[in-house]
Amino acid sequence: MVSASDRATNSGNDPEAAAGKGSEPTGKGSGPTGKGSGPTGKGSGPTPARTSVWLDGQPPSRGRRTDSPAGLDRNRITEASVRLLDAEGLAKFSMRRLAAELDVTAMSLYWYVDTKDDLLELALDSVYAEIAPPREDADWRDRLRELARSYRELLVRHIWISPLAGTFLNIGPNSVLFSSAVMDVIRATGLPLERQTGALAAVFQFVYGFGTVEGHFKARCDATELTQDAYHRHAMGTIRAQPHLRAIVESSDDLMAARGGDTVEEMRERDFVFALDLLIAGIEAKCDRTGPATTAAHRGQQPQQPQ
Repeated sequence: MVSASDRATNSGNDPEAAAGKGSEPTGKGSGPTGKGSGPTGKGSGPTPARTSVWLDGQPPSRGRRTDSPAGLDRNRITEASVRLLDAEGLAKFSMRRLAAELDVTAMSLYWYVDTKDDLLELALDSVYAEIAPPREDADWRDRLRELARSYRELLVRHIWISPLAGTFLNIGPNSVLFSSAVMDVIRATGLPLERQTGALAAVFQFVYGFGTVEGHFKARCDATELTQDAYHRHAMGTIRAQPHLRAIVESSDDLMAARGGDTVEEMRERDFVFALDLLIAGIEAKCDRTGPATTAAHRGQQPQQPQ
């Protein structure tokens, strides 16, 4: 899975933030009319970089202010953000576009979030709630397969989370629950502690890459209004029509035939299942070589959380 980024924020690439519209106009927690805490407040200095919305000292959700729009709250804003990100993508997402979706003013949103980055982080954590915990009574191999498949499906369903997962710390409640479930399974493998984070990275970095590519390919096909099979046939036909590329494609025809599957989705599924089985077999082989897991007290280490 993607490692936690040390970058404090990605608002430097956000045109709204650069224009002063992606952050709270008058200082943290003061609202649009706060005095003495904004850019012109006496004694105020540069606003410190934010590392996470979960570390800002604010409660997980704020109540509605007396003069904020009726019916608006942080959960509703987050849900609308997810819908908008799914429909239009990360590049088009903005506070103004979200405000229009909710039929409120952009300034109204700042009663509940301080920056656009905060809202993206809340949206990111909210979709991790879609990953169901694995069966507690199942073997670690089956639990690992369940978590890997769920994570892959999440990446395909919400293609915008791929870049955000490596940008933010992923320490919201839903992300932490997923991380905990993953680490429980990795501990159950019997690997020594010093090998567990490597196993975690092997499996979930693979799933991250696989799901990201799959999600973007599906989105590309949807944008062209072609099925994945039709898009694939069109692309391969174009390549075969190029003399300097035809020989390369034809040299792998036997490999593609042996791959199996009648559709793109079937071929992709076969690849995913086999690749995951290879990784699980590798974990088993390492367990056989290293013997029983060393204890935390002996090694003085703790597995890191997946991000």
